[in-house]
Amino acid sequence: MSRATRRRAALPRFTRRGAALLICGVLLFSITPWFDLRDLMLLAFIGILLPVVALGYVFVRTPSLAVRRTFEPAVVGAGGSARVLLAVQNRGRRALDSADWRDTAPNRLQTPPEAILPALGPWERLMPRGDDTAKLEYRLRVPYRGVFEIGPLKVTTTDPFGLASIVREVGTAHELVVTPTVTALDPALGTAAAVDGVLHGVQRRTHPNADEFIAREYRHGDPMRRVHWPATARRGELMVRDEEQRGDPEARLVVDTTLSGRAGRGAVRSEEDPRHAGFELAMEIAASVGTHLLERGFQVRVDRLADPVHQPLSEASPDGYRSPGGEHALLEDLARVENPLLDARHGASDDDPAAIPVSHDARMPGYAVLVDPDAAQVQLLVALRPALSPAVAFVVPGVSSRVVEALEDADWRIVPVRRAADLPEAWSIAGRTRQSAGGGSDAS
Repeated sequence: MSRATRRRAALPRFTRRGAALLICGVLLFSITPWFDLRDLMLLAFIGILLPVVALGYVFVRTPSLAVRRTFEPAVVGAGGSARVLLAVQNRGRRALDSADWRDTAPNRLQTPPEAILPALGPWERLMPRGDDTAKLEYRLRVPYRGVFEIGPLKVTTTDPFGLASIVREVGTAHELVVTPTVTALDPALGTAAAVDGVLHGVQRRTHPNADEFIAREYRHGDPMRRVHWPATARRGELMVRDEEQRGDPEARLVVDTTLSGRAGRGAVRSEEDPRHAGFELAMEIAASVGTHLLERGFQVRVDRLADPVHQPLSEASPDGYRSPGGEHALLEDLARVENPLLDARHGASDDDPAAIPVSHDARMPGYAVLVDPDAAQVQLLVALRPALSPAVAFVVPGVSSRVVEALEDADWRIVPVRRAADLPEAWSIAGRTRQSAGGGSDAS
């Protein structure tokens, strides 16, 4: 809301009763000289002055209120609802009654209609009994992903005769985080990568004849191919080879957040643009895939397609996400990604694909979620391909055929997703891709 709109909202106005009384007073004052009804002149003045005095009364009498707003839960998924709890406290020396309240929210959300605010007693400083505080609550449905400013509270006060009223904003706005919807994916598409992780080169011992095959006790989930049978026979218990230094399993997720493929072509930047639905679908795909990988024990690095090297999804998590707690952080960061069709601040990337460091020694599973990339961003993905095994690109409706052909030529596996309900099947297709590409070392 602009400052001018707020000023207009803070100006007092007549109620229906006050407007009717004022009109009657003006009519009486008009007809009295014609019919020589001087006795009605007093009534005419009363009818005019009372609403005007009431207008000044509500304008001068400013209530002093404090508002605390909390959400249950503090973070809610898209399509769900949150319980909004309000504590309104009177900080003035006089009681407050004859007031109404209504909470405010962005146009995309709908708050309950105006309701009566319970009477509030004077502020109790020394011996608080709670008479100066009113507890309010309502349920807010949030069908969309994003971060929404809920508040400030609007309080409408009137004069004792109900002739004039004024609407004032009380308190400040509070953020409600709405995360993307997470679709459950099949957890039984393979476990090899989750067990082995991304294997890094072993550091050789300084002694040239040192045995590089170090045996350790068998742990639940170790693949049987790594059983070290001589050590098992010597120890009398199952031993496995630990010839490689095993790090945390890693995966990479690249998300298209700029929609720069058709920038400047006169597209309507609004919720009516088909790319709006595609962008929100991409956020659901990223949330579902990222959460699934984190639950499987992966450390997931999430980058924006604008610059997969130097622009992580969140500056708070530049090295990626890991469990426990990584799922919640990832979902909240995805909730804060602004839709460029609503924000109208997006453009093509000027990054040099040759600047992307490519490593062939520690290839990790890679996933891209594409909405509307431009040629430069496609080249970024092509340059990134040698570092990923397998490389799967989930594309939503609207991705151009040129983009698909360029990525297929670079050995990316393209998996189309038309709607959120298709995501489990798309993940199964990606799983079959991983099994054929990695020989059983997949990332699901």
